[in-house]
Formats: sequence, C-alpha cells, structure tokens
Amino acid sequence: MYGIEYKGIIIKTVKGDITEQDTDAVVNAANKRLSPGGGVAGAIHYAAGSGLWEECKKIGICETGEAVITKGYKLPAKWVIHTVGPVWANRHEDPQMLYSCYVNSLAVADKNNVRSISFPAISTGAFGYPLEEGAEIAIKAVSEIAEKLSSVKLIQFVLYDDRAYSVFENKLRNLERNNQDSSRG
Repeated sequence: MYGIEYKGIIIKTVKGDITEQDTDAVVNAANKRLSPGGGVAGAIHYAAGSGLWEECKKIGICETGEAVITKGYKLPAKWVIHTVGPVWANRHEDPQMLYSCYVNSLAVADKNNVRSISFPAISTGAFGYPLEEGAEIAIKAVSEIAEKLSSVKLIQFVLYDDRAYSVFENKLRNLERNNQDSSRG
C-alpha cells in the first residue's frame, strides 16, 4: 500500500479485491446496461447479490463517461458507483471519456456525501485500455478534481495484480514529486 495527502485528500494504491473494500463506495467498471458481465462488473455483482442487478435494471442505460449510484447490498461498501469506460479503439476521444469516468464518479460520490471511495483501473481489463495511459489519466483526473470535493476525503485505487499496482503506484509517486517540486518553486 502506498499513499499521499494531496489537497486535503488521501490518495492511496492498494493491491487487493475491490469487492472486499470497506470504503463508503466502490466503483464498478460497468457496461452500458449495468449488467453483471465479467471482470470487475461480474465480481461486484456476484459479491453484492441479486439486489444490485434488480436496481441496475431500473436505472437502465449509463452512457460512456457517465456515472450512477446504487446501494452496495451485500458488499462491505454502502454504495456502488457505476461508470462506463471507453472500449479502447485509439480514438482521440478515448482519453477524455476515461477522464470523465473518474471525474463523474467523484462528483456523484461527493453529491451523496461519500467520504471514502475505491476505484478499479477502469477500462484497462476487458475494454483493452493501455494500462500506463489509463493510470496516468486516472491520477490526473483525481488530482484535478481533488480541491473541488467537499465530502470525499479518501480515494483509493484497488489493483488486482502486481503489474497494475506497480504502474498506479509509480503514477502516484510522480504526482507526489511534482507536487513537492511545485510547492518549493
């Protein structure tokens, strides 16, 4: 685990299973129908139980880059924030859509008085987004919205494997170095 304080918010990287996090909310890397599917979405739906899918069916569609909130059901987290990342196609709009996933998820969290939130590496699994670029966008989005948040005080990136953890930790260390350099400047 590695963490920094940035603009009044703790930002951490954690190696583990997102379904086991006891933050107020976990983020589901969802598909547009918010259905169980595979990867993170499948794991979250499985751990939360059938009530999550029932609530998601009532919501309907969530567009790429947008975010919606549901109860956490059987998860340790009280809430699940669902966001739909882009399927990597190397289009010029892919980075902005991924950036929007993080920013909109945090806006939904803040609006619902969520104090702590766990993110997976959105779109970097089955959706094929390059991990290095995806991590860079994630850290950039979080750092740029941090001072606009009022209730969120802990943001953690929960990474399932060593490679993803290492990439996110390096990006977070870069943010810390850049922040220290600018505060000395």
